[in-house]
Amino acid sequence: MSQQSARNEEHYYWDKWVKSRDMQAGDVLVKKYMPLVTYHVARISVGLPKSVSREDIKSLGLMGLLDALQKFDPSRDLKFDTYASFRVRGAILDGLRKEDWLPRSTRDKAKKIEAKMIELEQRHLRHVTAEEVAEELDMSTEDVYQVTNEHFFANVLSMDDQLTDDDHETQTYSLKDDKSISPEEEVLKGEGLIELERTIKDLSEKEQLVLSLFYKEELTLTEIGEIMNLSTSRISQIHSKAIFKLRNLLSS
Repeated sequence: MSQQSARNEEHYYWDKWVKSRDMQAGDVLVKKYMPLVTYHVARISVGLPKSVSREDIKSLGLMGLLDALQKFDPSRDLKFDTYASFRVRGAILDGLRKEDWLPRSTRDKAKKIEAKMIELEQRHLRHVTAEEVAEELDMSTEDVYQVTNEHFFANVLSMDDQLTDDDHETQTYSLKDDKSISPEEEVLKGEGLIELERTIKDLSEKEQLVLSLFYKEELTLTEIGEIMNLSTSRISQIHSKAIFKLRNLLSS
């Protein structure tokens, strides 16, 4: 089928869906845009415990896609892919916020890791490695990485829980002053960005590349693995190690 024919067919189903909510047309459109759900599930799952079912996350994403189909207005100057992405991602994050998906055992481990890191940093007067923390706590290094990253994601999620009820396109945050920041804050922000840039440059080339592809290019770990000719699990390890190093800077 040519691209023009495909566009005509899609327009046909959109027309049937918008005018009469034709169920067959709706099913066709859901199948067409399911890759959006798969994409967001893959990206968000990176920060979740293995105990969280991907099928559950996929179900949340599907609800977001169905919501997008119901509320999308084709007359607006906005592509459905863009609109649906907001809805799908928002539905997944909303669902995670409503569930205590981070086990208490993980929260307890995160507190122990945090306390041990502070203790070791005060003792050695430098940032410590995951290996050092793991040895002190009689844990595996991979467990330290995993718990730290899951807790980091949970904190980010809690900061991002003010999505508006009616529109996931808009996110609001509580700020002390929504018009300006003080000169002191501007200086601190600038220094923080400079230090973060230095820290990123201290990462290995592979770690820098993985972070760039994941957060800037918005690829999934599987896609990054294909590009770098590495397994998805190996890319996940590199990502976790990089986040652990950056977390040290953010905490300080």
